[in-house]
Order: sequence, then structure tokens, then C-alpha cells
Amino acid sequence: MIPPVLPTYARANVSFERGEGVRVFTPDGESYLDFGAGVAVTSCGHCHPHLVEALTEQARKIWHTSNLYQMPGQEKLAKRLIEASFADTVFFTNSGAEALECAIKMARKFHAANGHPERYRLVTFEGAFHGRTLATIAAGGQAKYLEGFGPKVEGFDQVPFGEEAALKQAIGPETAGILIEPVQGEGGIRAVPPQFLKMLRQLCDANGLLLIFDEVQCGIGRTGKLFAHEWAGVAPDIMAIAKGIGGGFPLGACLATEKAAAGMTAGTHGSTFGGNPLATAVGNAVLDVVLAPGFLEGVQQRALALKQKLAALKDQHPAIIDEVRGTGLMMGIRCKVPNTAFQAAALDQHLLVIGAGDNVVRLLPPLIVTDADIAEAVEKLDRAARALEAKPAA
Repeated sequence: MIPPVLPTYARANVSFERGEGVRVFTPDGESYLDFGAGVAVTSCGHCHPHLVEALTEQARKIWHTSNLYQMPGQEKLAKRLIEASFADTVFFTNSGAEALECAIKMARKFHAANGHPERYRLVTFEGAFHGRTLATIAAGGQAKYLEGFGPKVEGFDQVPFGEEAALKQAIGPETAGILIEPVQGEGGIRAVPPQFLKMLRQLCDANGLLLIFDEVQCGIGRTGKLFAHEWAGVAPDIMAIAKGIGGGFPLGACLATEKAAAGMTAGTHGSTFGGNPLATAVGNAVLDVVLAPGFLEGVQQRALALKQKLAALKDQHPAIIDEVRGTGLMMGIRCKVPNTAFQAAALDQHLLVIGAGDNVVRLLPPLIVTDADIAEAVEKLDRAARALEAKPAA
């Protein structure tokens, strides 16, 4: 018999009824250290007082009006994102997949509005994950997400990760732009080298293409800067964000330059709930925290501590850990055992981590994580590795 909730998730046999900071608690009061942050979502930790206050205050005023009317909180959040980024305009959504859908439509509309409707294809990269809609699974190109859902949506040309020659060969008269995650999350915490991102910018400029960044997972302070692409000193034409900007409340956005967004006139796109008063109240509160003086510098310092401790952990467990990779508070452990086994062993130690492609376990703690939390998490990973080492070979 099918369960009440559609069984599309392989859920762990544990549930949580409350959270505080970097910890979550079961109904029985057992504490777990959360180094998954709901897949890089709870950027400010669980029940951050400032976010709780902002949401509660807004909930007492008005929850929803729709985008048929002026939205002061949305306008405020858009202006703040613009001031802190390359963008001139913002469209708000409820999720990363919706933000990517907007980005894809915007790229196509840009060329159509400029007299080239034939330019609708995007070049994407192997290992990418851009969402679960029909268009975004086609953009990601992973067979496990495409299987069984009919013909793949047209308009995406995928090339191997980091291969410049294949990328250049894929560009043709129908190409509209290039879509890439500056740091692949689902694909196994693979950071795109800065020189490659710079080359993409030059390539787009030379060929009249739009450069689109997917910072749904790596944005909003996750790498120690507000956006991951800032480390490379390049800017996209369009960018999708979500996850961390809502701190746990469903919120996403598509940011763009005025030029790239010129074709998106009234009626070309819309969302019933996107950027509603509750969501943007929380989004503004998140920016209050993340953009506070010294906050991102603190993320960078704690990220270095995490990276160093994970490097030492790898040396201690060469039979379990193959590689440590990533940037900022977006780290990955590539395993020599199944990553699901390491993830389960960590859960046994009351540590939440998340699997990813390439047999990687992701560590995505809230950005408010402390040095003491990091030390505790690595101790738990050490015990998890020891437990795996003690198991007899299959």
C-alpha cells in the first residue's frame, strides 16, 4: 500500500521537532549536530532570534496579497540584493528550480527580443544539478533524474566538466548562453577554477552569449563571500539563488542585468507566491545577519579551520577517506567506502551530513557554526570512520 506521503525520498528513520543554532532535537530530546543545514538552507541556523522576530512580526500584519499589487518588503529585498551584487533587477520565486526556470526563460527571451529566436540553447556541464522540473532536469542532464519522464526537454547541450575544447565546440548559431554552478553541490562539491569562470565570461562576451550562474547552493555566504563567483572576480548576466536566502523559509530569486532582462516585460513571467510578504521579511532578516560587518570574514576563518581538521582526518583514515574538497563552509569528503555507509555512520554519532555525487559526503553547516561545533563534528566523523574500519570486509 502506498504511504500517505508520496514515497520519493529515502528518509532516515529519525525526525526532529525543534532546532536551535546548529542543533536539532528529536521528540525524545536527543540532540543532533546539523552539518547539512537542510541542504545548505538554514544559513543562519535553526530558530535564529532575528529571523523568528521578522517572521512573527510580518505574520501579525499580512501574509499574502499576490504580485498584483505593490510589495514594499519585496522592493526592499530586491534593492539590497542589487546593491550587493552585479544585478539591476530581481524576480522572486519560491525555490531554486523556479529561479532557474526564470533564468532559462530570460536567456531565451533576450535573444528573441533582439531578433534571434533561434538562439535558445544553453551549454551546461556534466555533474550539474539545476532542479527537478522538466526543464531543469534536462539542463542537469543526469540520467537518474531524466529516466521515465519522456523525451528530454530540448535546448541543452552538455559538455564534460572543465573541458574548454568541448565547450567551445558546443557553441553554435543556436546557442543562447552558458549555465554553470560556480561550485557543484549535488555533483560532488566540485569547485570551478577561477580561471575557467574568467574564460567563460570572455567566451560569452566574444560570442554574444549570456553567462548564467546557478548559486542556489553555493550563494548567500556559503563560500565566505556573499556569492561564490566573487572569488573569481567575474560577474554573470543572470544568476539564480535560493536556499540560504530564506534561512529555511521557501524563497528564491533570479537576478539579472538590465540588458539581460530587457525582454521580460509585463505578462512574460509570473508567480503567485514568489516574494510574498512572509518570505521577503525573512529574506531581509537573513541579509541583516549575513551582511553584518565581519560576518563573512568569520565564515572564512571558520571554513579554514574546518578544512584543516578534515585534512587531518583524511590522514588518520586513509582506508575510508579518499579526498577532501570544497571551499568555504561547503566541504565534501570523497569516500573509499559507499558514501551512504559513511553518512549512516555519522548519523549513528548524531551528526547530520548529506550525500552527493561522485561518492561524496557533503558538510554544509549553518554559517553561524563555531570553532567548537566544528571540532565536535570532526570528532564525530572520526568515530564514524573508526566504526566503519572496525566492520569486517564484505
